[in-house]
Amino acid sequence: MVKFKFCCLAMLLCFGFFTAQAQFGGLKDKLLKVGASQGAKALGVDKLLKQPAAITTSFEDVNREGEMMPDFKSKEKAQPLYLLPKNPEGGFVLCAGFYEMTNKSYCLKAGTFAPSKGDGYMFAPVLGPKEDIVVSILKSAEKHPEVEQHDIQVLLWTIIARTKFADYSGQVKVTALQLLTPKQLTQLEGGALGVLPFDVMEKAKDQLPSGVKAVFEAENNIRQLVSSGNYTYADMEKYAIIVGMAPPRSDVPSGIWTKHPDGYYIRYFPSGYSITKVQLYVPTELIATGTKLVYDAAGDIACPANTGSQRLAQTNEPLNPNYGLKLTTICNPK
Repeated sequence: MVKFKFCCLAMLLCFGFFTAQAQFGGLKDKLLKVGASQGAKALGVDKLLKQPAAITTSFEDVNREGEMMPDFKSKEKAQPLYLLPKNPEGGFVLCAGFYEMTNKSYCLKAGTFAPSKGDGYMFAPVLGPKEDIVVSILKSAEKHPEVEQHDIQVLLWTIIARTKFADYSGQVKVTALQLLTPKQLTQLEGGALGVLPFDVMEKAKDQLPSGVKAVFEAENNIRQLVSSGNYTYADMEKYAIIVGMAPPRSDVPSGIWTKHPDGYYIRYFPSGYSITKVQLYVPTELIATGTKLVYDAAGDIACPANTGSQRLAQTNEPLNPNYGLKLTTICNPK
């Protein structure tokens, strides 16, 4: 009888302990949500909306002086850009001539339309508080061919969404550890946002124009997915890419050339957001001056004239290169 009473007492104590734990766990979750909400409210919606984007590059950063229409050099045959010699940093040392390369590219603006055939893209540099991190990822990826392009794209989306590294979980955390240094990982905390509560999001969206609202909401959804640890690439893409097409701008046709700050000409032909064909024309007189020119795509963005389309980060990584080909141009870079 004593043993029976003892067992009953033990069972009651265990039940009370687990009940208390469950209640405390639920209370803790509620307190965390309240804390996040209060933190966002303390910052203020107005200040929240004024927080700088991780990458700020826009079409306003494109220098259109010296631009050329698509028929410029249309009768010339391009040679493989990837056959040019490379410098120690991985950039291509340029020689006079007309070159092209189909390379990996990455979306750098969530909540926007994928590129369409009518979109005009022009050169602009990577700009913004996280420009060094983005360029470092693209450069590091060149040395880590084992890292999948999809995994790199997810990492870039989390950075564009201003996700705190403390919230990283799942494969994206593994990718970040592979491609970034410990110091760079700590830099992901600066200017980052947590997952914004529903009421804060709704109040913020009320103050935003439709195009900006879509980006703001997409970024918060990406932060939620990352912190949950339960997501697929398709889940991320669903928020990052809007279905449909943005209307093209007639004054910036597909295939328009930008005159690069270094003096050569460059243009872009995206195929979706993950593949871009890049063409370069390097005038003979530019090389004749003795200037050493290097094309390092990791610092470049193919920037759409239409603000509703995606900025595309470029890379030095060719897709399906044929190294059995030979350059016809005599190329003796100094």
